[in-house]
Amino acid sequence: MLDRLWATVESRKGADPALSHSARLLARGTAKVAQKLGEEAVEAVIEATRGNRDGVIAESADLLYHLMVVWVDAGIRPGAVWAELERRQGVSGIAEKAARAQPAARRLPGTRKVW
Repeated sequence: MLDRLWATVESRKGADPALSHSARLLARGTAKVAQKLGEEAVEAVIEATRGNRDGVIAESADLLYHLMVVWVDAGIRPGAVWAELERRQGVSGIAEKAARAQPAARRLPGTRKVW
């Protein structure tokens, strides 16, 4: 689903902003695209803190859409993000945090920003 959404947004890059919401966002530039992603993230957080399940679902959809717009603007294909997630899989968050306290030369391979 996200790959298809990304492809749709990517296909709108350079399209007529009067005809496409994605084209309009992309035409506004990186700062505006990033700002919109931040706004949607905050809206998702608000709905989560309210315990509004339907609101979280709706805002999550908006957030994912705007994340795809950011990726397209930055020239990032979904596969690059999937590969990074794959690389992080199985790395303990506790081990990763401990490795951050060490100089970079002493860090364990594959220990960076793990959930």
